[in-house]
Amino acid sequence: MRFLAITLIVHAPHPVTGVQKSTHDRFREVIDNALLAEELGFDGFGVGERHERPFISASPPVVLSHVAALTREIRLFTAVTTLSLLDPVRAAEDYATLDHLSGGRLELIIGKGNGAAQRELFSVTPEDQWDRNAESYDLFRGIWHHGTVTAAPKFRPPLNEAEVWPRPYQQPIRVWHGSATSKESVDVAARYGDPLFSANVTNPIEPYAELVRYYRERWEHYGHDPAGAVVGAGTAGYYAARNSQDAIDAYRPAFEGQLAFQKRLGLTPVFPTLEDFVERSSALIGSPQKIVEKVHRYHDAFGHTVLHLHADAGGLTDTQHRESLELFQSDIAPVLRKEIPDPPWGWGSPKEAA
Repeated sequence: MRFLAITLIVHAPHPVTGVQKSTHDRFREVIDNALLAEELGFDGFGVGERHERPFISASPPVVLSHVAALTREIRLFTAVTTLSLLDPVRAAEDYATLDHLSGGRLELIIGKGNGAAQRELFSVTPEDQWDRNAESYDLFRGIWHHGTVTAAPKFRPPLNEAEVWPRPYQQPIRVWHGSATSKESVDVAARYGDPLFSANVTNPIEPYAELVRYYRERWEHYGHDPAGAVVGAGTAGYYAARNSQDAIDAYRPAFEGQLAFQKRLGLTPVFPTLEDFVERSSALIGSPQKIVEKVHRYHDAFGHTVLHLHADAGGLTDTQHRESLELFQSDIAPVLRKEIPDPPWGWGSPKEAA
C-alpha cells in the first residue's frame, strides 16, 4: 500500500484558537508540510484545486512547482484538477511543464470540482458540468498522447492540427479520476482504463463502496482485465496515539472546532459527535492497532491500494501533528505495506518523452 498527504489549502480561522494566518503564512505552512511528508517517507503529496472561499488552492501547478523545487523523491498529485472549469489545452501545457520541472513525479487526480461560486466564476452550470468534464478530459488526453489534435468540441473553440507543447516528461502521466457522489466520473475512469480515487470523506462507507463496485463493473464492461482496476481512498481525519482513548481525547478540541466551522457555513454535520465520527466515518483516530483494523475494514469494501491522510494539522498543535505522522510511519504504514499490496505498477522511474 502507498500513502499520500493531501491538502485542499483551506484558509480559515484555526478551529481551536480562532486565529487566522495570513495568506503568505498559510502557503508557507503548505510548503513546510510537503517537506515534512517527504522527510517522513510519504509516497506522495497532493494539492487540491478550488476557486472559492474558504480555499486558496486556485493554482496547484504553481504550488506543486515550488514543492518540486524543494523535494527530490516524493510524487506530486493534484487533488483534484477541476477539468470541468479549465481550458484543457492550457491545463495540458501547465502540467506537462510541471512534469518536466519535477523530473517526472507528477500524477493527476481529475474531477469536475465542487461549489456553486466557482461554477459561476467560470460560467459552468450544474447541467453541463459533467459534459464539460468528459469533453475536457478527452481533449486533454489526446493532447498528451498525440501532441497534435484536431477536434470540434462543444465548450471551447475548435482545434485543427493544433500542436501543444511541451509533451510531458513521463509517457504517459498517470491520471486518476476523483469520485465523491456520481457515477459519471466513475464511468469515464472505467472507459479509459484509468485508476479511481474515492473522495470518501463526507459520508459513511456504503455510498462510496457502491461507486467502487460500479467502477469495477464498468471496468469489465469496457473490456479491461479486472486485475488492472486500481482504487485509492481518502480519510476524513487522522490522529494516532499509543492509546486509543488518548487519541480521541487529544483530537476532541480539533473536531469540535471543525464542527462549529461547518455550522457557521450553514452545513448540517453528518457525524454530530466525535464518537460517531470515529466509528462511522473514514477518519483514522486511535491507536496504531485500531487504525490498521479500520483501514482493513475499508479495504474489504474498496480493495484500495493507495490511501491519503490530511497534510494539515487541522486544529492539532504542530507537535501533535508531527508526532502523529511519525507514529503512522513507524507503527502503521509498515504493517499496511506488508498486508495490503501496492498498485500494479512501479512508483517511480518515469519514461521520458521523445
